[in-house]
Amino acid sequence: MTINKKSIEATPVKIKKGSILGMRHVQSFLLFFNVTSIYCSRLNIGVAVVAMTNSATANPDFPEFEWSEKEISYIISSFFWGYVCTQFPGGYLCKKFGAKLVMSVATCISALLSAATPWSVGWGSWRILCFIRIVQGLAQGVIFPCVYEHLAKWVPLKERNRLGAFALSGSDCGTILAMAVSGIIAKGQWGWPGIYYVSAGICFAWCVIWLIFGENNPNESKYIGSQERNFIAAEMAHSEGYHKKKIPFPWKAVLTSTPFYVLILARSCQNWGLSTIHAQIPSYLSGVLNMDIKANGLYSSLPFIAMWVMSYVYLSLADILQSKTSISLTSLRRLFNSLGSWLPALGLVIIGFLDEHQKIWAIVLMTLIVALNSGNIIGSALNMIDLAPNHAGIMMSLVNAVSNITPFISPLIVGVVVTDVTNRTLWQIVFIIAAAIFFFGNLLYILLGTAETQPWNAEDYLQEKCGKRSHIHGYDNNIEILEIQVKSFDAKDSNFKSVKK
Repeated sequence: MTINKKSIEATPVKIKKGSILGMRHVQSFLLFFNVTSIYCSRLNIGVAVVAMTNSATANPDFPEFEWSEKEISYIISSFFWGYVCTQFPGGYLCKKFGAKLVMSVATCISALLSAATPWSVGWGSWRILCFIRIVQGLAQGVIFPCVYEHLAKWVPLKERNRLGAFALSGSDCGTILAMAVSGIIAKGQWGWPGIYYVSAGICFAWCVIWLIFGENNPNESKYIGSQERNFIAAEMAHSEGYHKKKIPFPWKAVLTSTPFYVLILARSCQNWGLSTIHAQIPSYLSGVLNMDIKANGLYSSLPFIAMWVMSYVYLSLADILQSKTSISLTSLRRLFNSLGSWLPALGLVIIGFLDEHQKIWAIVLMTLIVALNSGNIIGSALNMIDLAPNHAGIMMSLVNAVSNITPFISPLIVGVVVTDVTNRTLWQIVFIIAAAIFFFGNLLYILLGTAETQPWNAEDYLQEKCGKRSHIHGYDNNIEILEIQVKSFDAKDSNFKSVKK
């Protein structure tokens, strides 16, 4: 068959996406479910530790522990001691063994540790709880690099905001379950041990579904249709045999890249502010606003319910802006990151001046702060895939490893500053610090951040540096896309006939 390049240029071929609900959507949902489950087991400690140290506000039939504020700060922060250690290996493990295996093992380990927590704490007190949290952090540290690698292999650029943001919004859903449901469980017949058992059950349930439907890439999926597989291949325009290639990571280029360091700083500042809110809301509401554990869990979850809903508002707004205006992806990222950082920073300053006589305003403002912060998902959380989709897993490993040092530090700072949890002035200091970090991190992102794919993302970038790169021009890409169609479409298909003509 003779292919005319001029005809290709004049009449671009439109490839069908397949069914409305395709396997790429299923993969996005599975990632959402996974992030939900691991966040539930990660963040339930905020409510659980209150119930474990004050049984009068939970089910009194279970043991109560006398832990100091400093010991509690160790418990809360210990997860991140392990979490940061496996971020970097996570990207390489994902490339070597695939997201399916790595995420399965990591989530299963996390579930087993959650299930073992109530029995272990009975004889090991806060020290064994810290140890369990550290190991749980080690297991979960490899998951997010796999999430990003999986998104980069399954989701085309035009759907990245929609499916990527949906998958990452599982963090909001997991937070809601960790805070609202944990408070109810602690009051119920299962007491505080039930918090850990429910978390373990959710993780185990995900593992079963993932092993059935999860696949490392479209070519390995048993359930994907030919139209959807061709659509994904054509949109991404990878070279032949891409999924079997081991593309070397361009270390020198990455470590001398300004957008890379800007992204690290932006994510570090974001994680500091959000981790302060995540970990300290239960203590703040209990100490300053004098709420019991059940109300604490419910009210603590309200901001994250709003955050979950707001993430879809941001997602819809991003779709409208991209389809109806000429806004660039870089400008879109900067706009949404500003909404997700500067507005919450202002709210944190204000909330520090409220006391127990202004409970309603405190809840309303806290809800707005957290809800608006969800803009960071589209703003900067997906930026790793923008810069280098071919290295998304390792990029996530590097950025997340450094940026998650701040959640390790912030609870320790709170433990030093807040020596009296009922003192409003001490909480003002904590909130002002978080607000300042939010502000300056986003300012740098606006000035120097970008969503442009970097030159070192090219599959043969390192070959080019050695003078061996074979250049692929636009015509050749179009020919490759057309050839994918010719090979894949059945002769009876009307689309094939039109291409043939």
